[in-house]
Amino acid sequence: MAEKKLLIIGDLINNAYARARNAFAAREVKGYQHLAQLQANLGVDFLDLNIDATRLVPVKLADMLSFLPDVIPAIQAVTPLPLCIDNPSVEYHKVALKYYDRRKSGAPILNSVAASRERLEEMIELIAEYDTFVIVMASEKFAGSGTAQCLHPNDVHAAAKHFIELLATKAGRTNDQIILDPGLAPVGADTYGLVNIGLDAMRLIRQDPDLRGVHLTVGLSNFAWGTPKYIREDLERAYLTLATEAGLDFAIANPEKSLVPLPADHAIVQQLRHALEQGRAGAGESQETAGFRQAEAIMEMCNSAAPADE
Repeated sequence: MAEKKLLIIGDLINNAYARARNAFAAREVKGYQHLAQLQANLGVDFLDLNIDATRLVPVKLADMLSFLPDVIPAIQAVTPLPLCIDNPSVEYHKVALKYYDRRKSGAPILNSVAASRERLEEMIELIAEYDTFVIVMASEKFAGSGTAQCLHPNDVHAAAKHFIELLATKAGRTNDQIILDPGLAPVGADTYGLVNIGLDAMRLIRQDPDLRGVHLTVGLSNFAWGTPKYIREDLERAYLTLATEAGLDFAIANPEKSLVPLPADHAIVQQLRHALEQGRAGAGESQETAGFRQAEAIMEMCNSAAPADE
């Protein structure tokens, strides 16, 4: 039986990458067209459009809103791939959806809704009005009068169910129009067990008949952040092996890297499984203790994979 294809949302149009930063600094739509065509040629299924600020680039909302009417038509002029419109701001989505031509590319993805979003009701109204797919940040939950991060797989599962019902009721979304993101932390600094929480939550979601047909995604580049460059791609591929086993079918990722999961019996996959098991707290043990043990196991993985000195 053929393996199910992992759907890729190409993430190179993001100011975290130098080519996108340079294009944004010059407001040069040809730079964005190049990144769009490059990713299309690499076989991605959607193009993430994120022109927001990063640590290296301060960006005001007004700057984004004034550029969207130029950059969206320019991207759609060179590729029919649908966009994943990526920003927490309602105003960003209002402008982006206004200038997005559905006749050229089909339904876009609105990325994303979450418990912490301001003007959440308006965002849901946009999903209904423009008939979009939607990414839900299920790593956040409502807590009293505020919100909180989900620190247990059951919390992620409950947040997912809450938003599935909300989007069905208020935006007419069916399960197959909803993409759940359970969250993904940098594994080398994950002392809270967040990677395991995400994987366990995927398993719970896939076991729930009420959630049959929903999609699961993560921001893959988060996973190996902070680890040595020589092992990052293999770490990401090893994570994909574990995550696809758990039910992942989408990834927001850099298509210039290999996005094919490693074989389940690959040494790095086995080492990663072991490291993540080290991150599970035993009886009477704090999560922090287990988390540091996991971090040490990841460090050992990196050291054992280090290239030999020339």
